[in-house]
Amino acid sequence: ALTDEGLAVEAFKLVEKGVFMDDKTRELLQSPSQHKGCSGARKPEDNMSDLRAQVAANQKGIALIGELVQEYSLDVVQAYMLHIQDNAEVAVRDLLKRVAAEVSSGKKSSSSPERKRKRGTSSEAASEEVQKGVEERRVTVLGKGKVELCAEDFMDDGTEIRLKVSIDGSKGEAVMNFEGSGFEVMGNCNAPRAVTYSAIIYSLRSMVDKDIPLNQGCLNPIVAQIPKGSILWPSDTAAVVGGNVLTSQRVVDVILKAFGAASASQGCMNNITFGDSKFGYYETIGGGAGAGPTWDGRSGVHTHMTNTRITDVEIMERRYPILVRKFGLREGSG
Repeated sequence: ALTDEGLAVEAFKLVEKGVFMDDKTRELLQSPSQHKGCSGARKPEDNMSDLRAQVAANQKGIALIGELVQEYSLDVVQAYMLHIQDNAEVAVRDLLKRVAAEVSSGKKSSSSPERKRKRGTSSEAASEEVQKGVEERRVTVLGKGKVELCAEDFMDDGTEIRLKVSIDGSKGEAVMNFEGSGFEVMGNCNAPRAVTYSAIIYSLRSMVDKDIPLNQGCLNPIVAQIPKGSILWPSDTAAVVGGNVLTSQRVVDVILKAFGAASASQGCMNNITFGDSKFGYYETIGGGAGAGPTWDGRSGVHTHMTNTRITDVEIMERRYPILVRKFGLREGSG
């Protein structure tokens, strides 16, 4: 359950009237201990330092925004914030229009591998291609600029992640429907809906052919349909720690497969954790990156939803009571 994973905060006032709520925050960090079998923060000083750093970063951001407003006026700053989102929306719409056109015509594209299609007897006849592999990928041409891209993959326990992307090429819009994905699981590989959305926006940003900052505008042409109670939208009490670091990678793999953009990654951030009552170590090790139409795959790298680099051995041994005997790639591994 979620309570087994530690502290979950829905809302908490960290700073009030310019004062950092030190005592209340420390009390909050220890609150999980009220649940049977659970404990509070093992290194609260580290947590407090992280929170203070985040407050300081926000204050710096506020100051910089204030300088922009002072120099250019609030109206201009807000207008350009919207321009950035509008530009991202246009970039994603262009991507969807291009994919729809290339799938309909059967041309090879930078976002999808070359494929042969069966043609119907009329311009509106649906045409479907099934690519055989470990899992199935289907491309269906519906006519009038509309196409469907379908893909699926499976978690290690057999739970399915299924996606159907319905693209309207005339409008540059798409419905990403995850109906048919597996139910919420008893373990911790459930991915909160926000994580599923993060995988969607990351994948779209990766496929556009323009250099744009990641922002909400990327999702404006997208309608995401995620079944409630599934592994991609679990209940509020479900354990989720594995969803962020494992399931999210599988979702990206399925999206990129549907678009024919790249082969799957290792499908996990390859996590390792150990510790005791006084410390905890957690690392995402990385793995392999899938090949694409114009590039080879890579070994021993962090991919997709990871946002960290592996800790240097020197730092690891300095901060934790361990010695590292060997550090390198395991040859012949998957």
